[in-house]
Order: sequence, then C-alpha cells, then structure tokens
Amino acid sequence: MNESRRNLLKIGGIAIAMIPVAALAAKNDALRTSMKYKDTPDGDKKCSNCAQFVPGKTPKDLGGCKIFAGDTEVNPNGSCVAWAKKP
Repeated sequence: MNESRRNLLKIGGIAIAMIPVAALAAKNDALRTSMKYKDTPDGDKKCSNCAQFVPGKTPKDLGGCKIFAGDTEVNPNGSCVAWAKKP
C-alpha cells in the first residue's frame, strides 16, 4: 500500500470516528418547530414530567425526547404540544 493511500484511509477513519461525537449534541429544529417546542413550561406541563422525556446523565444535563428523534438538547423545563403525563 502506498503512502498517500494510507493517509487517505487514516483521514477517512478519523472522520468516521468523529460522527458519533458530532451526533452527541444535536437539535431537531424542524420537529421542534412543528411541535411548538419552547424552553419554558406550559403551566404544570414540562418535559421533565412528560412520558416522552429521556433525562440527561445528571439532573443538570439537558435530556432527549422520544418524539424528537436525534435531539439531545431538550430542556427539562421545556414544553411542547406532545406532552403526555408520566404514568
């Protein structure tokens, strides 16, 4: 294998390895807009007491949402029209 091909494979491997890192913090803006998401609660309705909310690793971390695919920046005090009471 020649040197330029090795370098290409190294760069490609690094680029592929970085994909999960870039995906760790993401917003699904189109879905947020369609679901009327906001970073403030709507009365007693807030993400942290919604059945769709996926908490972050610590209570201070942002979480995710089962409805907002790939979104990892959901505020526990946020709200949207898909709110459903936790069972």
